Amino acid sequence: MFTTIKNSVPISVWYMLISALGFALMAACVKEVSGLGIPVLEIVAARAIVSGMISYADIKRKKISLWGNNKTLLIARGTVGTFALMFVYYAVTTLPLAEATVLQYLHPVFTAILALFFLKEIIQRSTIACIVMSLIGLVIMMQPNLQIDSGFQYPWLSIGAGVLGAFGSAVAYIIIKKLTKTDDSSVIIFYFPLIALPISIILLGNDFVMPTLAATGLLILIGIFTQVGQVGLTKALHCADANKATAYAYVQVLFSVFIGWAYFSEVPVVTTIMGGTFIMFGALINVLWKR
Repeated sequence: MFTTIKNSVPISVWYMLISALGFALMAACVKEVSGLGIPVLEIVAARAIVSGMISYADIKRKKISLWGNNKTLLIARGTVGTFALMFVYYAVTTLPLAEATVLQYLHPVFTAILALFFLKEIIQRSTIACIVMSLIGLVIMMQPNLQIDSGFQYPWLSIGAGVLGAFGSAVAYIIIKKLTKTDDSSVIIFYFPLIALPISIILLGNDFVMPTLAATGLLILIGIFTQVGQVGLTKALHCADANKATAYAYVQVLFSVFIGWAYFSEVPVVTTIMGGTFIMFGALINVLWKR
């Protein structure tokens, strides 16, 4: 039975699910290491070092050019991705894991709209249904924290950072989709740490904190889980339309809810469970609905 289900689901879906799990574990490690006093920009720099080493080794293994073909778009992807990551990490370190992930995963909405204009992709009805149900789930999950009469529980700066991170991620995904036609996935991924490392070091300045052994281990895991997420994402975008592939990424919200509950003791409230159900059904519709 499992084989039948697996064969009926596009390979891009499996890549995107692997990517979502990788990014969920990465976010959990970011939240944990920030609690050990490591600044966000230092986390970005550490992630860039680990990811850069893995990507460099993979490129050498494939015996392809390190610098790629479309250098302009590769640099743009690295730059946009760097600043989007900074916003995402800030939201993750200042908000509960589930809520930060929900805000980040506004990006499929932005991606679908940008793909319509810049990639001329037609948004399928299944993707529209997925996005609508996922947004309903998002509103349900965030609603208790957005009631004016009870006071806004989360700072606007953190909310804004999450939204900007989502928009930046969508722009990066559109660029990645274009790059999959000219460059290898390992080269595309390599340009991210290549740009992120110098930018994060410059902005970090004198705020560097010497990490403990535990923090060092977490920083390494951040780089490894990031690589898993990036490889899955890039391969998914190579196999499917940008709006279709990224819509599956809403499943990361469910991964983050579980991790937040199991590890950070962030007990999900009823609205989080209800919203997560909408998101899961949206993802299933996107997977199972025939073209």
